[in-house]
Amino acid sequence: MSTALRICPLCEATCGLTLTLDGTRITGARGDRDDVFSRGFICPKGASFGEVDADPDRLTGPLVRKDGRLQEATWEEAFDTIAARIRPLIETYGPNAVGLVLGNPNVHTMAGALYPPLLIGALRTRNLFTASTLDQMPKHVSSGLLYGDPFAIPVPDLDRTDHLLMLGANPLDSNGSLCTAPDFPGKLKALRRRGGTLTVVDPRRTRTARLADRHLAIRPGTDALFLAALVHTLFAEDLAAPGPLADHVQGIEDVREAVREFTPEAVAAACDLDAATVRTVARELAAAPTAAVYGRMGSSTVAYGTLANWLVDVLNVLTGNLDRPGGALFPLSATAPAPRPAGPGKGFALGRWTSRVSGHPEAKGEFPMAALAEEIETAGATEDDGRIRAVITLAANPVLSAPDGLRLDRALGTLDFMVSVDPYLNETTRHADVLLPPPPPSRSAHFDFAFNGFAVRNQVRFTPAAVPLEEGRMDECEIHARLILAVSGMRGAPPSAVDELAIETTLAKAVTQPHSPVHGADPEAVAAGLSGTTGPERRLDLMLRLGPYDLTLDDLRRAPHGIDLGPLKPRLPGLLKTRSGRVELLPAPIAADLPRLRAALDAEPGGLVLVGRRHLRSNNSWMHNAPSLNSGSNRCTLQVHPADADRLGLADGKPARIAAEGGSLDVEVEITDAVRSGVVSLPHGWGHDRDGTRLAVAAARPGVNVNQLLDGSRLDPLSGTAVLNGFPVELAPLP
Repeated sequence: MSTALRICPLCEATCGLTLTLDGTRITGARGDRDDVFSRGFICPKGASFGEVDADPDRLTGPLVRKDGRLQEATWEEAFDTIAARIRPLIETYGPNAVGLVLGNPNVHTMAGALYPPLLIGALRTRNLFTASTLDQMPKHVSSGLLYGDPFAIPVPDLDRTDHLLMLGANPLDSNGSLCTAPDFPGKLKALRRRGGTLTVVDPRRTRTARLADRHLAIRPGTDALFLAALVHTLFAEDLAAPGPLADHVQGIEDVREAVREFTPEAVAAACDLDAATVRTVARELAAAPTAAVYGRMGSSTVAYGTLANWLVDVLNVLTGNLDRPGGALFPLSATAPAPRPAGPGKGFALGRWTSRVSGHPEAKGEFPMAALAEEIETAGATEDDGRIRAVITLAANPVLSAPDGLRLDRALGTLDFMVSVDPYLNETTRHADVLLPPPPPSRSAHFDFAFNGFAVRNQVRFTPAAVPLEEGRMDECEIHARLILAVSGMRGAPPSAVDELAIETTLAKAVTQPHSPVHGADPEAVAAGLSGTTGPERRLDLMLRLGPYDLTLDDLRRAPHGIDLGPLKPRLPGLLKTRSGRVELLPAPIAADLPRLRAALDAEPGGLVLVGRRHLRSNNSWMHNAPSLNSGSNRCTLQVHPADADRLGLADGKPARIAAEGGSLDVEVEITDAVRSGVVSLPHGWGHDRDGTRLAVAAARPGVNVNQLLDGSRLDPLSGTAVLNGFPVELAPLP
């Protein structure tokens, strides 16, 4: 028996694990008590690491479609097929004939962080679709408009704040999102113990809401109205006090005028909250010694998602809590570029190009995932019409995660060619012509490029592969590198060429930048000094050397439990990249969208609306095949308030039919007062009932796909994010 350290890749908390090994078999996983960040915390997902890792349904080698069905093939045959099929499509129809789809799990691996940007560059396609437009794009857009950088996302300083206002987030079940915090529950309890205040705004009485000092059961989709009323109250009662931030902010008076109509009385009916309660929340937020406002899925995947995310930061600015300890601060990752001097930047723009069929504006270079099906189905006037004829999916299952999966399912079946990098034959990858499976996570090194940028404490950790790669398997980074070579017409070149080109390109730019640690150096000499036994490790070493902490990969290897880089620190104005060099508090696209929110003040609340929900033993659609995570009582139930159930004649445990513009579903009813009246709740990520998949555990308890209720027409216009919460539904009992 032996042990190995591993950073858990199964959710955003990034907890350190200690794995117990019997040879190459993982027999147990516990929290690493010496981990500098997680300090031994573990959740059921981390505890199941060995089971997920050894899932017998994981593919062990490539599959290639022959004679109409997927069959086992060699790696050489798989990449030869890709090179032979995709290059002619690009040469005949242009680069936009290929669509690239990136799923959530990409941000949990080194390969998923390092190679997709290079693949996009090799393809030169504008048809990029990612899980961001099903989740977090509103935050990227609001941050881009406010700070000039869509990745400049402030996180609540959980360990030091005195007051936390949380909207549409349930970290006791999700473990946090765009706020990387191992033991998020423990941090909230610590806030309460030190006399702080936790207010949770959520239409469901979640596990997080039950922990709060105050739970406001708001009507779904009205978070932006509630936040606007808080901002209005700060101005109306002379409570706005940005303090030192005022020197770095423009547009405060413009915001005052913009929210003039959003009085607590004006929003009360729409939000179903008492005006006095709204004022109390605003006053407490302003009076707290330190405070932070934090919103997630419930305030993002709604009709006013970008406005809600913008207002979150407006509140942090107006209370003087942005960029100060105890408020909302910007993390500084060890692989972030070294800070540059403060000054104007290039800014952030939306709609630099639009989608072919419906004219959706791009956001951060992406189109709405909800538009993928129409871009495949809709032919143009000429052969070179920009229609997507080939799709590459990387760790993505949009048939379950995007609106109207049935339509997308059909569309994928009409493609000329499809490639998937995925360990499973699932609802989406069953359409692939070539399926490239990465090895289990224990066989890969791990570094959190993405989540360290959202961490509530600056730290850095690297874990090498816990178990050697099996003969015949291919490392995930090599799969990605060979895929890039195949689509770019360089099939046959060594995969190391991709990494060396990335290093060369990065250094050529870095040596010319005055603020870079290698300014004026010889690029070849710097490259020759990089450590690491593989291309991705050398790239990681370079990023660390170019980063803000004077670190190398060898430093990380000497600190297997991680290096603590200290609490978050103020970073303004240095991180600002707006054209003005200041926080632009009322950007023009936001101002142009506010009339839509004002119109919502007069909207009459309708009937039932639906919201999703999270579960601690799940992460979207990709953890339903582990027996320990998919056991116990049925989790894919429709939660209904007792009053609504009585009115509609619904019975607990009995079936009902729920319908919306995208279709209908038959689902088991769960009657509970944990959900407010007028609201029903169905979890996301289920619907494992299609033929041609290889997910035995998930298929035995398939559940239903909540996104099938949507037809893809409901989008937040600024970010292109699908409205997955707060949309109207009809409900009736089944015999």
